[in-house]
Amino acid sequence: MINIDLDIIRKYDRPGPRYTSYPTAPQFNENFRYEQFLEEVVKTNYGSNLPDLSLYYHLPFCDTLCYFCGCNMIITRNRDRVKEYIKYLKKEIDMVRTYILPDRKVAQLHWGGGTPTHLDPDEIQDLINYINGNFEFKNDAEEGCEIDPRGLTREHLEALRNGGFNRISMGVQDFNYKVQKATNRIQPEDITRQTVQWVRELGFHSINLDLIYGLSFQSVSTFAETVDKIIDISPDRIAVFNYAHVPWMKKHMALIHPEDLPVPEEKLQILKMTIEKLTTAGYVFIGMDHFAKPEDELAVALREKKLYRNFQGYSTNAGADLYAMGITAIGQLPRIYSQNFKTEKEYFNALDNEIFPIMKGYKLNDDDVLRRYVITKIMCDFELDIKKVESEFGINFKEYFAAGLNGLKEMIDDDLVSVNDDMIKVTEMGRLLIRNIAMNFDGYIERKEDKAKYSRTV
Repeated sequence: MINIDLDIIRKYDRPGPRYTSYPTAPQFNENFRYEQFLEEVVKTNYGSNLPDLSLYYHLPFCDTLCYFCGCNMIITRNRDRVKEYIKYLKKEIDMVRTYILPDRKVAQLHWGGGTPTHLDPDEIQDLINYINGNFEFKNDAEEGCEIDPRGLTREHLEALRNGGFNRISMGVQDFNYKVQKATNRIQPEDITRQTVQWVRELGFHSINLDLIYGLSFQSVSTFAETVDKIIDISPDRIAVFNYAHVPWMKKHMALIHPEDLPVPEEKLQILKMTIEKLTTAGYVFIGMDHFAKPEDELAVALREKKLYRNFQGYSTNAGADLYAMGITAIGQLPRIYSQNFKTEKEYFNALDNEIFPIMKGYKLNDDDVLRRYVITKIMCDFELDIKKVESEFGINFKEYFAAGLNGLKEMIDDDLVSVNDDMIKVTEMGRLLIRNIAMNFDGYIERKEDKAKYSRTV
């Protein structure tokens, strides 16, 4: 069990990036054009021994609005709207496929939302068939889909499993009815358990359940009941997210009354209790907000230093080129990030004009590439080989990162990290504050160029 020092957490609890990318999304700009994306696509589809592909499809539709939701989603029950969106998604697939060498294989596929299972089973099967008809998958490809048990049928899951999906992720947030009612997400425990049972019967390799702490009316005692039930359900992975109340960014969050939220001290106690319960139950603390059973591939990747981090969070597939399709989807190639338009109208118009629907993006310079490597290693391996960085990038680490190393001094005293001439190593307690540690190597923060508002690190 990890020994959680709340005084240390209080000390470092401040806003900071989640580092699903570096540079982070607020640095993306609209001066980035789709021609730059196309140039990188062409450049990275030339030669031999090219990296595997990772495909992400954003399916933004939901039946109802969850007040806590921070995703890019569309609330609708208009089936014609869904069908039109899928038609254009197929157009983007066609366009992407044109530029990718035919022998490149997919190592990772993810459907996110919104709620991908807002599609009916026939629509799911149709889209799977279209994707599988355009891309060749590796035999051990990781294929994951986010689902919502509310309104879900076994037929939805059968369509996913028959199409090759082998991983499922599902939101629970909190089993407490008062919390569910206040956040407009009524999800009875029996529906969650039934869905998990179906997932297991159908032979999916892994299931992840999401929890959120910091929601309306939560307390240590009530959330402990939810955590105990989650442990009893025994998913392979658990994500425990910190609710960020940002109504200035997500207007619907104003429907959550601030006076109903747990006070900061209660929130920290909830986090401490949750980590202690999960680690006592045998889950490995991966880092920040992820937990996995010791035999799960995420825990294995952590032990073997093969963990990776992208826009879907922690992953086991490092180095793949990420092609992301659908509105707001963010892709990643070696030297660029690109994000699609946020509205259906702009997205459709671009595809009608046969151009990639890129709204904004970022082209990395040499400093960005170096710092991305350093931050990714710290976030995923929880250690950094200083000599290897110096060798690969031709720098003097102490001179290049003088400001960052100076920023670590207090963290060394607080036993969050250790530093010598060869290595930086993060302690177990440091994993909880890994965002704070990584921020020391963020050039945009160092140069005071990052003006974005972020969620708090704990």
